[in-house]
Amino acid sequence: MKLAWILWLSQLLPQPAADSLCLSTTVYLEARDQTVRGQQAVAEVALRRRDSGLWGDSMCQVVTARKQFAPTIVAPGTQLANDAAWREAMSVAFDAERNWALPVNERKEIVPGASHFAALSIASPSWRNAYQVATIGDHTFYKVQSLKPRQS
Repeated sequence: MKLAWILWLSQLLPQPAADSLCLSTTVYLEARDQTVRGQQAVAEVALRRRDSGLWGDSMCQVVTARKQFAPTIVAPGTQLANDAAWREAMSVAFDAERNWALPVNERKEIVPGASHFAALSIASPSWRNAYQVATIGDHTFYKVQSLKPRQS
């Protein structure tokens, strides 16, 4: 299936299905070749950003914010063709959403406080000298800014 089709479908689905689809797609595109732990860390950064409200109010808005995650960086015609990796990305995304729905003190955080990540072998972001939270596989996770959940 093509990325453009998935993003179109996410606009038609009700919540929370749309956000689960957007998070799954992001985990697949960003980390399908990483360990489950690396995929969980990517999902955690996206969930933390959603909670902050700085990149949008929904997961789909967060992961499609300009040049923030793979869904806006790779070509819309990109095929998500690895079925096993897609199933794993969906499983990781669903598990991450369940974990993130827990009270803050009960969550299992992989990269506490991380607001950004990069694969430094292919990218050199301006914030690469920020505080490094962890390196998992090809990704380095950073606390570029303190993200706090928006006030209700």
